[in-house]
Amino acid sequence: MVFHEFRLFQTLLHLEFLLAALVFPILWITTAPYGRHNRPGWGPQISARLGWIFMEAPAALVFGVCFISGRYDAGITGIIFFLLWETHYINRSFIYPIRKSGPMKNMPFAIVFMAFIFNTMNGYLNGRYIFHFSKGYSSSWLSDPRFLGGVVLFAGGWAINIHSDEILGRLRKKKENAYHIPHGGCFKFVSCANYFGEIFEWTGWALATWSLPGLAFAVFTAANLIPRGRSHHLWYRSLFPDYPPERKAVIPYVF
Repeated sequence: MVFHEFRLFQTLLHLEFLLAALVFPILWITTAPYGRHNRPGWGPQISARLGWIFMEAPAALVFGVCFISGRYDAGITGIIFFLLWETHYINRSFIYPIRKSGPMKNMPFAIVFMAFIFNTMNGYLNGRYIFHFSKGYSSSWLSDPRFLGGVVLFAGGWAINIHSDEILGRLRKKKENAYHIPHGGCFKFVSCANYFGEIFEWTGWALATWSLPGLAFAVFTAANLIPRGRSHHLWYRSLFPDYPPERKAVIPYVF
């Protein structure tokens, strides 16, 4: 039996779109059980710091392997895609959990394992497409409006995400063991500015790469983070009677 990698690639790509369609309604009615929403009944728990590294690292590592083993010369365009992806995931996988101040709550291993599987698959789909199945991006793509607009969106989303994490990090450094309302940056408009930044970021990635794997990731990111942001938003409103009424959950002025 001959192994056809492209068939596997297509199957996984279809699966990611399917997962997005399933995850959205599930998370709309069931809050993901970690962080402030962690609760018993989800099996063994592990250190959130260790779990975060374990579940996010595959995205950086698998994409890196795809870059090294690519069939075609990546060229300057491919190198830029590599740097954009790794800039996000090296921070998310290693810098963010290590820098996060104070003790981190435990999280269910089941959640960590599911995220590990998804990030492995997603890193493979995006990396393998860019550095193999796309047959390479020519240097002329650098002047294409889709690439330029996508990179601007990606950079803007990344900056929002990082700045929002910094604001939340400063709140965690306060000595009293309590939650606080975040202020500043995009928190002026939404409860989950970090989620908004990430949705913005991967929408830019989908545009810049102009690829189905990029689109699948952008769709999944929105399907995953919008209902989670809604849960956070409702939690804030229930905890703080003076919570800013003008704030939306994830998307400024919209939702």
